[in-house]
Amino acid sequence: MLTTREPAVLVLEDGRTFTGRAYGHRGSTVGEAVFSTGMTGYQETLTDPSYHRQVVVMTAPHVGNTGWNDEDDESGRIWVAGYVVRDPALRPSNWRSRRSLEDELDTQGVVGICELDTRALTRHLRERGAMRVGIFSGDAASAPRERLLTQVIDSPPMAGASLAEQVATDTAYVVPAVGEKRFTVAVVDLGIKAMTPQMMAERGIDVHVLPATATIDDVRAVGPDGVFFSNGPGDPATAEVQAELLREVLGDGTPYFGICFGNQILGKALGFGTYKLKYGHRGINQPVMDRTTGKVEVTAHNHGFAVDAPLDGDTETPYGTASVSHVCLNDDVVEGLEVKHDGQLVAFSVQYHPEAAAGPHDAAYLFDRFVDLMAGTRTSDTTQEGVRA
Repeated sequence: MLTTREPAVLVLEDGRTFTGRAYGHRGSTVGEAVFSTGMTGYQETLTDPSYHRQVVVMTAPHVGNTGWNDEDDESGRIWVAGYVVRDPALRPSNWRSRRSLEDELDTQGVVGICELDTRALTRHLRERGAMRVGIFSGDAASAPRERLLTQVIDSPPMAGASLAEQVATDTAYVVPAVGEKRFTVAVVDLGIKAMTPQMMAERGIDVHVLPATATIDDVRAVGPDGVFFSNGPGDPATAEVQAELLREVLGDGTPYFGICFGNQILGKALGFGTYKLKYGHRGINQPVMDRTTGKVEVTAHNHGFAVDAPLDGDTETPYGTASVSHVCLNDDVVEGLEVKHDGQLVAFSVQYHPEAAAGPHDAAYLFDRFVDLMAGTRTSDTTQEGVRA
């Protein structure tokens, strides 16, 4: 583990600076400053592709105590642009740990900063909103502050960023069903987490993961019982290609389930707008109500954009009647959509992460809801074929 703590500086685009000590890799990095309220699960957070080009500020004061293992990665690498912690663990203490968090950050070239007031930084982001930021350590930290601020301001903003293709798979692959195969699902990878196809496979689904650039012909070639769009980074306003693909999927009458970016794309496909939240939702303790059941779930979130859909009343679309199915109890942000045709569910999505890596598991039922949707659609199709015969 690295033990030398050279000075480091964090510079926000509005000019506010925080001084601290180097953590992880030494050097410089820029990205969008966001904060995560999760007390645990930092390995899953760091390897979540949805955090591409973001500098994550941990509100939990002590980070790294469970080290880094070889089982909990949600992708093949760390995606965060930078990492900010208050009090890094001196040494890992967990039977699954293989190395320290700081060693892994250094190995993967992730620049971080520690020993700064993360409470003050989080309050600043809550009041001023998510903004661009730079972390500078080693030789980079000694440059004039004006020069460092210029580097931050010259970095690209998250609004208008098209990032899904940068994190998605280049080639299609299959995650086979565990046990007896029941269904086939075509998954459009926009930055998928490894736990998502695993949760489907455990329910007897052959999961065909396709690139973000997949076409309707690619989807139809799978012969899917259902289609799924994953989470991912960037501004949903840039995802018109994927929204058009989803319109074709809905036009085919194929059952649909979307998570996070997949929820925003369903909103776009239905004609709703999207907008950037002031500071977003990130963490594993966000309360959401499922309005279809009245139950409240504690859920995992990572999103800086949301769907602009009416909370009350239905909206008629070419694919059925759309309504808001889930809402955040903290701020009334739309957290889920559903579409019904002739009273039957045909598509649904949620803004949060029911695969819950790491935790909680309140929303795992949504994968069962997807299975029920596909089973109901298959039964309906079989019945209609029998009537026609």
